[in-house]
Amino acid sequence: MNKARYLSIVIMVTLSLWFLLGGCAPAATSKLKVVTGTSLLAYITQQVGGDKVEITNLIPPVQHPGSFNVRPGDVETLAKAKLFLLHGWPGEGFADKFIASANNPNLTVIKASIDGNWMIPLVQAAAVDKVADALGQIDDKNISVYRKAAEQYKQRISTKEAEVKEKLQKADVSQVNVIASQRQADFLEWAGFNVVASYAGPNALNPQMVKELVDKGRAAEVTLIIDNLQDGKDAGKGIAEELGARQVNLSNFPGGFDNTETWEKAIDKNIELLLEAIAR
Repeated sequence: MNKARYLSIVIMVTLSLWFLLGGCAPAATSKLKVVTGTSLLAYITQQVGGDKVEITNLIPPVQHPGSFNVRPGDVETLAKAKLFLLHGWPGEGFADKFIASANNPNLTVIKASIDGNWMIPLVQAAAVDKVADALGQIDDKNISVYRKAAEQYKQRISTKEAEVKEKLQKADVSQVNVIASQRQADFLEWAGFNVVASYAGPNALNPQMVKELVDKGRAAEVTLIIDNLQDGKDAGKGIAEELGARQVNLSNFPGGFDNTETWEKAIDKNIELLLEAIAR
């Protein structure tokens, strides 16, 4: 065998071994698999985790967490995940059996328990820190990346808050009296509206409760009734009709309305609906 042919064979064998071993090695760029309970958590996780995470969200943004039913495919997804992020809300009662069904010993479950409506900028920012800590706990080698991304997103939250507050102040919303779903009441108070009364949801609106709310609304000259989209559209419509008030549905989740897949777009949509209602 001549020297040139011998060298050619050596190179071919070396390359074959290199490709074979390379193909068997674990992927260095594998993403952290995260399952989230809601679109609020999913969006924050994407902002903080960027291209280092692969996110599967469970509950559709138009649905209340308390009415969610686990699907067979969800169990399979959780069985392959490293992190399950929840809010720690009472409506997440499905979670314990769901986690047990997944039978995933490598799964970490973290509840980002924060009081208040997550559409409020201050609450959203607090949730960002919780998510960054959770990702860093599972993937400590990238903790500095997560914290940097968290700070960048919190800056965007602050900018959006200033923009929204300016619009609300120009509209002088402090002079607007409202009755609202309890799940929207603190958001409206943050926005500057005067919340006269609130109700727990459609199931709480029995005839006696409706009468009491209508009486309070008349006494306070309420002009706006605010419902929570995820509790069922137009729950307070009857109260609005009794008072001759305008009725608005707001969303507590990104994606609840069309073209609101981000927190920024979702809060903009809520403010747009409110300002349109009081401008009529």
